[in-house]
Amino acid sequence: MSLFSRNPLRLLATSGIAAVALAATPANATDGYFLNGVGAKAKGMGGVAIALPQDALSIASNPAAAASMDKRVDFGVEIFVPDRGAEITGNGAGLNGSKNGNGANPFVLPEFGYVRKVADNVAIGLTINGNGGMNTDYETNPFASFGATGPAGVDLKQVFIAPTVAVEFAEGHSFGVSPIVLVQGFRASGIQPFAVASSDPANFTNRGTDWSFGGGVRIGYLGELAPGVNIGAFYQSRIWDTNFDKYAGLFAQAGGFDVPDSYGVGIGLEPVAGVKLGVDVKRIDYGSVQSVGNPLSPLFSGVPFGAEGGPGFGWRDITVFKVGGSVDVSENLTLRAGYGRSENPVPQSETFLNILAPGVVQDHFTIGATLGIGGGKELTFFGMRAPRNTVEGAGSIPLNYGGGEADIFLAETSFGMSFGWDF
Repeated sequence: MSLFSRNPLRLLATSGIAAVALAATPANATDGYFLNGVGAKAKGMGGVAIALPQDALSIASNPAAAASMDKRVDFGVEIFVPDRGAEITGNGAGLNGSKNGNGANPFVLPEFGYVRKVADNVAIGLTINGNGGMNTDYETNPFASFGATGPAGVDLKQVFIAPTVAVEFAEGHSFGVSPIVLVQGFRASGIQPFAVASSDPANFTNRGTDWSFGGGVRIGYLGELAPGVNIGAFYQSRIWDTNFDKYAGLFAQAGGFDVPDSYGVGIGLEPVAGVKLGVDVKRIDYGSVQSVGNPLSPLFSGVPFGAEGGPGFGWRDITVFKVGGSVDVSENLTLRAGYGRSENPVPQSETFLNILAPGVVQDHFTIGATLGIGGGKELTFFGMRAPRNTVEGAGSIPLNYGGGEADIFLAETSFGMSFGWDF
């Protein structure tokens, strides 16, 4: 009998501690504001996981993966260091200059996963992990010439808590379902001059961190087409959440900030024993959420911030491609590498507001390794580098705000480790 079956309260307590830690930790992400991978093994392979489950956190990418494991627990932590900022030129209102948004660094991102079989063809699991987020902290306010005071920036953090059930309905073929509980927090500061264009100026900026809660569902399929050939697919619904009341005058629909739907397919291969290859393709529908996808232009047609159909960040839907591989060097050592390519969600015409949210990195290079330490226990390490990507503004600063262009950039470095126990 396992530790967790003897004492289920121990599992719940551990999970709760992880959830609190995640909720209190600001996050940044790489596929727009989504994470580029969940679980240390996937992160070492460019984020590949849909058809290549490797640890308990794989069920956060494809719930059907739970049926491919017996009993396993994983605890991981990532140290995330973004480099973000902007350059404004040609502005007639005094905004020109280089803007550094790195007032807050680094970020610590924990994650937790657990899975176990409860029957020959049925498995259950639980994951608690950051879905994504965005943080900027301009200690020198880029909007000071407009009369803004104090540091400027935003802080968005999202945590998914997802219990999972998976059933192997035919040999080598499984289906899984994960109801998702969302906890997210948001804070904005230092953007006071724009409040005059809000439907609710009192709930626009400098209101501290507000919290919202929501829910949705993730479903997945994992199948073995032939020995060494797996395919997988998932769909994650829109996560409907309560509004950010303290920022009802900033986000469209009086503070609405749902998580957009996403979906993807993957293939996993083991061409020879000890060598695994995987490819994932994923789509994120950022444009379906008004506060994220609406452009700034409604503001100049008489629709204020916070209103139905009001201005947003102008993000477009993106496609993400990931490829990775691993090699078992010995019984106790596995090496990994991967690459991810994300489309840029921010159009050149929308860079001005995205000084606050420059989620524009595209290329992600990763490495990783797992070291077995005996008794089914292992340590996994990974590193990721996303080189700086700059989006040069084109008609980005409206004449109402002095015209000119805002160029925004983001680069990222992260590294981390996890402890896994297959017991």
